[in-house]
Amino acid sequence: MSYVAKQLALLCAKQLSKKLDPSIVNAAKRCLIDWFAATIAGSKEKQAVALERTLSDELGTGSSWTMSGHRAPMRSAAFINGLASHVVEFDDIYAPGTFHPGSATIAAALSAATGLKRSGYELIRGVVAGYEVSNRVARALGTQHYKKWHTTGTAGTIGAASAVSKIFNLKDNQFAHALAISTTMAAGLQNAFRGVSEIKPLHAGNAADAGFVASGLARNGLQAAEDMFEAATGLGNVMSSDVDWVKAIGSENEFTILRTTIKNHGCCGHIFASLDGLLTLQREHKFQASDVSEICIGGYSATIDVTGNYICHDASSAKFCLPFVLASGLIHGSIRLDAYSQSRLSDPTVLDLMQKVEMFIDDEVDSLFPAQRSAKVWVKLKKGISLYRYQPDRVGDPDLPLSDGALNQKFMELTSHVLGADVSKRLLLKLWKIDELLSLDEISECLIGD
Repeated sequence: MSYVAKQLALLCAKQLSKKLDPSIVNAAKRCLIDWFAATIAGSKEKQAVALERTLSDELGTGSSWTMSGHRAPMRSAAFINGLASHVVEFDDIYAPGTFHPGSATIAAALSAATGLKRSGYELIRGVVAGYEVSNRVARALGTQHYKKWHTTGTAGTIGAASAVSKIFNLKDNQFAHALAISTTMAAGLQNAFRGVSEIKPLHAGNAADAGFVASGLARNGLQAAEDMFEAATGLGNVMSSDVDWVKAIGSENEFTILRTTIKNHGCCGHIFASLDGLLTLQREHKFQASDVSEICIGGYSATIDVTGNYICHDASSAKFCLPFVLASGLIHGSIRLDAYSQSRLSDPTVLDLMQKVEMFIDDEVDSLFPAQRSAKVWVKLKKGISLYRYQPDRVGDPDLPLSDGALNQKFMELTSHVLGADVSKRLLLKLWKIDELLSLDEISECLIGD
């Protein structure tokens, strides 16, 4: 086998050498709509505002734009939008890679496509290139990588480089060097979202920025060692172990974008199966939170390692606190944008119910991870009744997908408070037809206020 970077570049060349199948285009449009929803909502949050203030001297001019409505240079737009996309925890997932592919990939692709005046279809091709490379890299790095590294920051950098390289129309050799360069720019520590911390979204922003730069360097003739993925001191061996690159790359006939999870809850995805199972039991047996004496969750390792804590001091920590999310979801019916208001965070009924939640790693459930994200849920009611449900999939997973209607509803919910309902509806209609747009100015006019 030749160098991994070259193999990944050739994979994209083969996959995108002809017109994309309508199913692939539709999957990419769903990912774009979902990304816009999460990013527009996130653009007004503390982390995104802080980054815009940090880069304020770069805003107001440029060929691209941010979701908050500022013109910006391509690189700055990629950085800001990438971070904003990951703030409210509604961004998509590629489960086999324990990875959020859209955040950095679409942020970088959109900034390049707008800056270079590409069409909507060319943007979609870039998005597909980013997903197909980064999903495979994330899948290869696996759970060993995820123990210490945040895959959205690492594989996300490579996905951003792939997307931008396709939009830059780099030839195979330059494309391969862009991917190789991006490996040494990839970062993101797990500790950024353990406990009280507000910096996790920085991983997605940095990945979009670094991937954009890596592709630009390759475009301008810079070369990297060709074995940056597979060398003894390369990505796979430094950040993981026993990486099977041949298996991970697979066939050009496989489009991993078709296996994207669209989030239905605004929290860490490792909580989803438990929350879905709990809410299903509540609907089926019609009990109230006040009826519950005990909740027990049998989860997979990442569920317990990442979210098995009782820390919910602020929105950032609460999104990674399984007891809080379960208690709040059971009491209030959902985990959406309002789940992390101060009144919800300090709700005494939620805090009391949290203490009734117990968690453990279930060997059967854990053996299915990361290919399947399931949970076992037990609920004991005060009347002595015991309920049980095995939740094999999460709502939004490929095998239990959100409908287009549910995706539209999510989009309107996340964007209307920022753009207003009329503008949100107009933007949504344009995004569903983005593959037909000759200019992305039709998208930006819904966002830019200057």
